[in-house]
This record gives sequence, C-alpha cells and structure tokens, in this order.
Amino acid sequence: MRAFLGILGTLLVLAAGYFGMYRGWRNRQARQADLAPLPTAPEETTRGVEGVYVATTSAGDWMDRIAVHELGVRATADLAVSEAGLIFHRQGAADVFIPADHLTGVRTDRGIAGKVTAEKSGLVVVTWTHDGRELDTGFRPRRKADTAALTASISTLIGAQ
Repeated sequence: MRAFLGILGTLLVLAAGYFGMYRGWRNRQARQADLAPLPTAPEETTRGVEGVYVATTSAGDWMDRIAVHELGVRATADLAVSEAGLIFHRQGAADVFIPADHLTGVRTDRGIAGKVTAEKSGLVVVTWTHDGRELDTGFRPRRKADTAALTASISTLIGAQ
C-alpha cells in the first residue's frame, strides 16, 4: 500500500508539472496573439544547409520563445538562402520564410531557447523584424563546417539591401 501511494504521489506531481507547462505555453500564446501571420514562403524547391531549427525568440532575450505561428517549435530543417530571403524547410512544422528586407543581422552564438551548445559558435542566429517586433531565430547546422559559410552568405544578403 505504501509503495502504491508513493507511485500515485509521483504521478500526481508529474501530472501537475505537465499541466503547469501546458498552461504556461497557452498563456504565452495568448500574450503573443497580436503578432501578424508570417509571410508566405515562395514556391522554391531549393534545399539548403541541413540542421535543426531551434526556435524564434524576442531579440536580445534568448529565453523569451515566440509561441505563435509555430515559431517556437523545434524541428529538423534545412536553411535555404536566396535573393528573396531565408527559408527554413522544417519537418513536422510549417516552413518559416524571412524576407530579405526584414533581415537586420546575423551572428553565431552559444544558445537560444531550447538549445545551448558547448562551442561558442554552435548556432547561427538571425535577427529580423516582423510586425514591428525584432526577433532572433536560431539554427544549428548539422556540420560545423557549414556555420561560417552560412553566416557569410546571410551577411552578404543583408549587405545587398
């Protein structure tokens, strides 16, 4: 009987924890509901650098994940850089398109909500504006060698504006 109560108590604590996380995510979505829908991605089939789309956060606040429009959903993805902008082709989530004229910066960093890497330049973080808000989007290339080339191509795209 004592073991049963211990297991039941543990399950109740876990359930309360998951319920709290669910409520927090829903409250975050409600607070961010005024963010306009994302631009539609162009019909482009070009695939880019393979990696992981980590998350989009408020610029400068790496823990303030954007929960609306699936921007906070981590997914395996590839990042294509074109004259039109950046396209994150995500598996299991909607693609994210950032028009070139919305891009304001790119850098490498150690972490963003949902991912912290051991190396200082493990993530490519793109800063962009949407609906009057400045946002940071993190991408972790599968191969470390792709980081410098990807950062350079995005910098070139920003400079061409």
